[in-house]
Amino acid sequence: MLLRRKLLVFLLNIFLLISSSPAVNFSLPSASDAKALLAFKSKADLRNHLLFSPKTSLHFCQWQGVICYQQRVVRLVLENSDLGGIFTPNSLTDLDQLRVLSLQNNSLTGPVPDLSQLVNLKTLFLDHNFFTGNFPHSILSLHRLKTIDLSYNNLTGPIPKWLASIDRLYSLRLEVNRFNGSIPPLNQSSLRTFNVSVNNLTGAIPVTPILSRFGISSFLFNNPGLCGEIIHKECHPSPPFFGPGPTTAAAAPPPGIVLGQSAEVRGVELTQPGPKKHKRIAVIIGFSSGIVVLIGSIVCFAMAVKTQKQKSNKRSTAVITSDDAAAAAQAAAMIQLEQENELEEKVKRMQGMQVAKSGNLIFCAGEAHLYTLDQLMRASAELLGKGALGSTYKAVLDHRLIVCVKRLDAAKLAGTSKEIYERHMESVGGLRHPNLVPLRAYFQAKEERLLIYDYQPNGSLFSLIHGSRSTRAKPLHWTSCLKIAEDVAQGLSYIHQAWRLVHGNLKPSNVLLGPDFEACLADYCLAALSNSPVADDHDQTNNLAYKAPETRDGSQQSTSKSDAYSFGVLLLELLTGKPASQHDPAMVPNEMLQWVKSTREVDGAEDDRLGMLLEVAMACILTSPEQRPTMWQVLKMLQEIKEAVLTEDGELDPHSGMS
Repeated sequence: MLLRRKLLVFLLNIFLLISSSPAVNFSLPSASDAKALLAFKSKADLRNHLLFSPKTSLHFCQWQGVICYQQRVVRLVLENSDLGGIFTPNSLTDLDQLRVLSLQNNSLTGPVPDLSQLVNLKTLFLDHNFFTGNFPHSILSLHRLKTIDLSYNNLTGPIPKWLASIDRLYSLRLEVNRFNGSIPPLNQSSLRTFNVSVNNLTGAIPVTPILSRFGISSFLFNNPGLCGEIIHKECHPSPPFFGPGPTTAAAAPPPGIVLGQSAEVRGVELTQPGPKKHKRIAVIIGFSSGIVVLIGSIVCFAMAVKTQKQKSNKRSTAVITSDDAAAAAQAAAMIQLEQENELEEKVKRMQGMQVAKSGNLIFCAGEAHLYTLDQLMRASAELLGKGALGSTYKAVLDHRLIVCVKRLDAAKLAGTSKEIYERHMESVGGLRHPNLVPLRAYFQAKEERLLIYDYQPNGSLFSLIHGSRSTRAKPLHWTSCLKIAEDVAQGLSYIHQAWRLVHGNLKPSNVLLGPDFEACLADYCLAALSNSPVADDHDQTNNLAYKAPETRDGSQQSTSKSDAYSFGVLLLELLTGKPASQHDPAMVPNEMLQWVKSTREVDGAEDDRLGMLLEVAMACILTSPEQRPTMWQVLKMLQEIKEAVLTEDGELDPHSGMS
């Protein structure tokens, strides 16, 4: 009896323990879903923001971003979760009931893993991360997939042709990556959203009824190699920007400063291969062509005569014609040899003057070779300004393509070897983001080092804030301040998070305005090449104000936290319209707010919003680097301010997250 009573008590305790604990389904599929979520978190959430834990009292279906149906995960939505790590292979593969996977707006890196086991997946959002590698081939096996968003990443390689075979495709967004090659002939009647802009795509766009629905903006922006009926751009049999023909080359150069003229004439010391060399080659080719035509004419004439002569004279005529042709060919060969010898001597005499003899333009990965070094040297150029590391020119090439050429100061980079320079520029050339001015190519020979960027047509942020000599600018509206600040924070965060690099020289003159007046960072990641502190001699006091206190004496290299300091100073300049040299970072918050208000006309509604932006700026300019936020945290703060204001103004649905 006692034994039976103890057994009953033991079974009762077990029952009470199970009934008081949270509901757990111990079936194998359910347990595998929980393990999959934990495996994903272990590598993708290195900052430990996700509250996934087997020790918590919550069932895994109640974890952040997880939605279940019948104890199986059907939606995993971890947007804006500050995830920093990698999406490891096999980490989510057991979620075979998953319908929606959204990891957008995080900092995940590495390639997109094999997703083929997510057989029920319908919606895939991986945009606004730092994924690399090729388009994930495993998507081909996801037969229920309708929405694919891989935009705003660093994916490379071609866009696969088999995308045209995904019958249910509703939305395909691949913009702002580094895809190359041609566009597949998509023609699914279900396709409603499509964008491949800001890549490196080339060739004719397939004219299908479905692709013809979409506007030019879905294709053309930053895809200069695309052509075809859809974008109203004629396709040429060969790329039109590989250099002019002999007639164009022999024409007089365009007016303006010419890169390659002597310093006494134009103040620019870039040398170039002599244009006479190219004229001489054109003469030789033309002369040789003429000789060939002459020989052909003689042979044709001989054949005509041969048909009219008697058979007795036929052989002698042929011999005479053959002898004449041989003599003409020998004469042409001798003349061509003399011309080549003369050209060779000319080249030898000019070897010491040629920039191109020890190197050529090195185009960054995935870039189309739209121009040559010789074309660049002959370009019409306009001096845009002199900065801490060199001078910048606007160069108009023969075919009217406009680029920006930065000529680095040899003295500032004297301690940088050729190998270090090329290795560093290869890394910088791999950066692609809408808020960075893209580096397209670079060059070095002896002491000459050039960087070639896209030309930005709308000037710098400095001019926008302070106006020109003839106009005095007013402080920007707070919404413009927020937009520009968010753009700059996006660019800095990308440099810091994805590539572990730093800008090192952030200031308004190094923020340019793109075609749509988006803020784009320039001169990024170049400070690491300098053997001396980066500062403009002509305005050292003002530029020193952008430097974090720990870097001002030059003893410490720039870091991501010193970039954050520079950003804070720039944000104050946006808010006040006052140059950095007039800021007093020692002000207490209330004093700083009153100073900001005194520089602009503020109404009641704008008061709080300025205060929120000012708090971000003051957090960035703290003296201690450890106390400053990261640029990712700054970006999140700015985005929260924008969402709060839009929600307050009724322009944002807080449930949908869409403006």
